Amino acid sequence: MRSERVRWTGIGCAVLAAVLTALVVARWKPLLRYDDEAVLRLHAYAVGHPGVTRLVRILTDWVWDPWTMRALAAVACLWLWRRGGRERALRIAVATAAAAAVQQALKAVVGRERPMWPDPVATAHFAAYPSGHAMTATVVCALLLWLLPGPGARRGAWVGAAWALAAVSVLGVGFTRVYVGVHWPSDVVGGWLLGAALAALAIALPLGRHRPETGVS
Repeated sequence: MRSERVRWTGIGCAVLAAVLTALVVARWKPLLRYDDEAVLRLHAYAVGHPGVTRLVRILTDWVWDPWTMRALAAVACLWLWRRGGRERALRIAVATAAAAAVQQALKAVVGRERPMWPDPVATAHFAAYPSGHAMTATVVCALLLWLLPGPGARRGAWVGAAWALAAVSVLGVGFTRVYVGVHWPSDVVGGWLLGAALAALAIALPLGRHRPETGVS
C-alpha cells in the first residue's frame, strides 16, 4: 500500500512537471509575468541587503550545492553497502545520477534564459529550466528520508528533526536560487516536481525481492 501511494505521488509529480515544462516552452504569459514580478522584488531586496545576501550565497553555493547533496547520497550509499543494503544503495546512486542527467538534458532542450541583471549578486552557468539545485536537493533528501524507520518501527525525536531539516533544505535551496537572481520561480518548482518524481520512481520501482519498507536499522 505504501509503495502504491509513493508510485501515484511520483506519477502526479511527473504529470505536473510535464504541464509546467510545456507552459515554460510555450512562454505562457501569466507564468512569465509571475516569474518577472517575483524575481524583481527579490533582486531589489538582495541588492539592498548585502549582509543577508552573503549569507544566502553561502547556503546556496556550499551548504545546498548539488555536489554537497551528491556527497551526502554517496555517504549513504557506502553506509548501506557496508550494512548489506545493496539494493537501496543502488537505487539511491542511480536516482542521483539520473537527476543530474535529466536536468542537463532538459536545460539543453528547453534552453530557457536565466534572469539578466545590470547589478547581479550571483552568476550561474547553463540554461535556467529546471533548477538543478532544487531537483538534486529534492531527490537526495527524499531518498535519505526513505531510509528512516517507518511508521511501525521505534522512532526517536531525531526522526522528526531529520524531516524538518530535509524540508528546510528543499524549500530553502529553492528560495535561495530565486533570491540570488539566477532562476525564475517556475525553474525551482519544475526542479522540485521532477526531483520528487524521480525519487518516487526509485523508491517504488519493483526490483529484486521484496524488502520491508521500515528503513534500515
